[in-house]
Amino acid sequence: MWLFKRKGPSGFSSSSTAEEVTQGIDGSGLTAIVTGASSGIGAETARVLALRGVRVVMGVRNMAAGQEVKDAIVKETPEAKVDVSELDLSSLASVRNFAKEFKSSGRPLNILINNAGVMATPFKLSKDNIELQFATNHLGHFLLTNLLLDKMKKTCHQTKREGRIVIVASEAHRYPYREGVRFDKINDQEGYSSFFAYGQSKLSNVLHANELARRLKQEDDADITANSLHPGAITTNLFRHVGILGGLASTVGKYVLKNIPQGASTTCYVALHPQVKGISGEYFGDNNIAKASSMAMDADLGRRLWDFSVSLTNPK
Repeated sequence: MWLFKRKGPSGFSSSSTAEEVTQGIDGSGLTAIVTGASSGIGAETARVLALRGVRVVMGVRNMAAGQEVKDAIVKETPEAKVDVSELDLSSLASVRNFAKEFKSSGRPLNILINNAGVMATPFKLSKDNIELQFATNHLGHFLLTNLLLDKMKKTCHQTKREGRIVIVASEAHRYPYREGVRFDKINDQEGYSSFFAYGQSKLSNVLHANELARRLKQEDDADITANSLHPGAITTNLFRHVGILGGLASTVGKYVLKNIPQGASTTCYVALHPQVKGISGEYFGDNNIAKASSMAMDADLGRRLWDFSVSLTNPK
């Protein structure tokens, strides 16, 4: 349980909050995109980044909910710079439209936080006829990242500041289907497991971050890092599809799970903290570097996933 964990090498622990891990950090002049920022740890991430002076672009599916979060942030921090844009990660067309609108805005991009996600949903295909959890949690973010990468590189060159790509994964990456990623059966309804499919999508998050980091390291002029993280077990609306477990999370979660400020802390730490400068291709948990599964560290699997994702998204 997080209550009993001690501080790690970073000086922070699982009980640290997003405000605590960013205390004293000046994010002025930085621009960040946070997907899934209309609720849960995404909303808290947006709030704390804005509190530290970062211009935040909230990518949200529900614009009304996103506007409410923005209004609350500005009410608390009147000088906050926050924008809300529509983004449905389960729709490749929506991802393309969001990226196009952002690039046409002329804004720089220093930080990309791929946070949005769904968990343990009943079998369903996305608008692009791809299994929903894989489509939303991984594929939409894969396309978004590729579409915005040149903008991030340009920003790094112009500002001489490191760019950071932060992918919110989960310890569930340790529990995918037996083969890891079901490349040949990604839409197989008969063998579908909501939990294994979630694990598959979260494994894909870690593999994506690692392969992206490897590719960026090969580019001499790309001062951009890519890392993944486990936010912790948190009482959020992600549990809405898991029946009795959702009820348990709601009733006893406040005693054994992280709260939302604690759940957003590792995301904010990886996105902003000077300790993370130059660190890429790592997996974080509880505001410290952690160890991902052996499957998540499989470079061949990461390259295969990359090629598979390109074939499904055609990002160019």
